[in-house]
Amino acid sequence: MEQSIENKLIKADQAFSEWKKVPFEERQILLRKAAEILKANSEKFGKIITTEMNKPISQSIAEVEKCALMLNYYADAENVLKPETVDSEYNYSEIHFIPKGVILGVMPWNFPFWQVLRFAVPAILSGNTVVLKHASICFGSGNAIEEVLLEAGFPVGVFQNLEIGHKDVKEVLEHKAIKGVSLTGSEKAGAEVASIAGKNIKKSLLELGGSDAFIVLNDADLDEAAKVGAKARLQNCGQTCVAAKRFIIEEQIEDEFLPKFIEEYKKFIPADPMNKETQISGMARPDLADDLENQFKKALENGAEIIIPLERISDTEFTPGLIRVKEGNPILQEELFGPLGMVMIAKDDAEALRFANDIPFGLSNSVWTKDKDRQLFFIENLESGTVNINRMTSSDPRFPFGGTKSSGYGTELSLIALKEFVTPKTIVGN
Repeated sequence: MEQSIENKLIKADQAFSEWKKVPFEERQILLRKAAEILKANSEKFGKIITTEMNKPISQSIAEVEKCALMLNYYADAENVLKPETVDSEYNYSEIHFIPKGVILGVMPWNFPFWQVLRFAVPAILSGNTVVLKHASICFGSGNAIEEVLLEAGFPVGVFQNLEIGHKDVKEVLEHKAIKGVSLTGSEKAGAEVASIAGKNIKKSLLELGGSDAFIVLNDADLDEAAKVGAKARLQNCGQTCVAAKRFIIEEQIEDEFLPKFIEEYKKFIPADPMNKETQISGMARPDLADDLENQFKKALENGAEIIIPLERISDTEFTPGLIRVKEGNPILQEELFGPLGMVMIAKDDAEALRFANDIPFGLSNSVWTKDKDRQLFFIENLESGTVNINRMTSSDPRFPFGGTKSSGYGTELSLIALKEFVTPKTIVGN
């Protein structure tokens, strides 16, 4: 390990010994200051995001502003980490919540500010310190976040960006200073990191891929579902784990809904990401575009039919594509991370549910129906961490975010996230 990285890990551990003693409410004051800095400089930070990974500038600015919103949520949050008294026959009968120490974050490029802060803020507010291994194309975002927190008044060492590659993660995670890890990324990366953490008896939290269903039933508001569905697939160029990827349409409305959906879908035309009117631009890297193109070909080779062709117009840009896929196509078992959507036709609610659940992932689904009983059927039976009714999936600081099956484990956001990297310490006796 490079001495500079070793020094940062030692500094994080030293900072933890003092940070854990800082009262919860004082930590919240610093979060509020950081939120003010992000809000005041959202355009500057947005340009960093767009430069690094091609997100349209309006979406980049919105990402930074959403981070400020999240920081303010935690700045105002109830202290759920206060010692809890348990009724018993003992004089001492309490549960204390003790922060674990230095937590490693392994974060992706698709939301360079949001993913990092979504993990780091509750971990830090809980009394831990954080070191970040960001995606290699997003070191600028990682450094900017560190600068924001320092400017807000967080002590040196509470949050540090490590400019390291994937090959260095194992050595960092195995370091004695590291007490846990949170990873947002691919299923493969999650399995590798969780394996290292497990061998070293360290806590891990995994937020992995998804292939979420967007189910449209015959009593839905079809105009709204078509408009929201196109955005749900193509926002951030489709590079979102909770993006709608499989559009499951009830058979009897196919002829009415599909033309509306296609019309909305075709409004997303790749353009300059620095133009505030742009809705979609290029993917983050050419190799990611190569992967999507290969998946498109694989889907067609296994019987998928083209509704709108996926056409590559530059190293990273596509005109968004849409394909009709039947049950059994192996592409359904993969995550399409880019501007390509899949349409499936279901004869009834039971078949729509089977299609939705018949994948390795379980992140977040969206169901469009006005009928309360039908809503309840899907709420109770969809295998996912979130079910959205008549809306697209989007994370909200107030609600837990996480998945099931191969989409990972653990919770980010909400007050529940404050207890992810703490140890409940039982105090019992007379």
